[in-house]
Amino acid sequence: MRPPRSQVPTAALLELAVALALASAVAARHPYAIVPPPAERAEEEVRRMYAAWKSEHGRPRPPAGNCDLAGGEEEDRLRLEVFRDNLRYIDAHNAEADAGLHGFRLGLTPFADLTLPDTVDWRQLGAVTGVKNQAQCAMHAGGCWAFSAVAAMEGINSIVTGNLISLSEQEVIDCDGQDNGCNGGEMQNAFQFVIDNGGIDTEADYPFTGTDGTCDANRVNEKVVTIDNFVDVATNNETAL
Repeated sequence: MRPPRSQVPTAALLELAVALALASAVAARHPYAIVPPPAERAEEEVRRMYAAWKSEHGRPRPPAGNCDLAGGEEEDRLRLEVFRDNLRYIDAHNAEADAGLHGFRLGLTPFADLTLPDTVDWRQLGAVTGVKNQAQCAMHAGGCWAFSAVAAMEGINSIVTGNLISLSEQEVIDCDGQDNGCNGGEMQNAFQFVIDNGGIDTEADYPFTGTDGTCDANRVNEKVVTIDNFVDVATNNETAL
């Protein structure tokens, strides 16, 4: 039995070109745009917003006198400072959005009192399949482009849906007419193929053979996982990620 089809809203993948193009487009529209920082919110307003936000999102109030306990008054003070920093960032971004520098605005989410973790290992969080072998395909220019693209789609599908499904590199190698199979290709073309095809099959149903093959017209129509977009961002840029 095949796993249920899952829909991934956006797969975000790595490279510099699109980010630079977007930055250039913004600069071209607003070459002299200078947005002054918004006025700092009064302390009373920040605390009032924090209390309302905690009530809306079910954050517990700190127990009286528990200054040294996790979840007590000391923790609440820390969370207030994080909330304040995030609110300051939101206000600055929205001021720039009002000036036309961004196409979207930000708001307070259930995560407004949280900081980013120091590290994230997606292997430990179940978003990475086991090591795969390119076999004879690697003897030529290789199918690494297909393997890396499929791994990215496996990961984003797992992150969004909670289901880690091993997808078919062979389908991409056989059916992506823009690339050269085991003789090399581009990740972007693989993503676009999956978008245009309306999805991709599982590795179990369309298994890897280690060589170029003819596109299987039946299996290519088995669309278990889909994506609707991909984005290139700067390499080694944690903020962009």
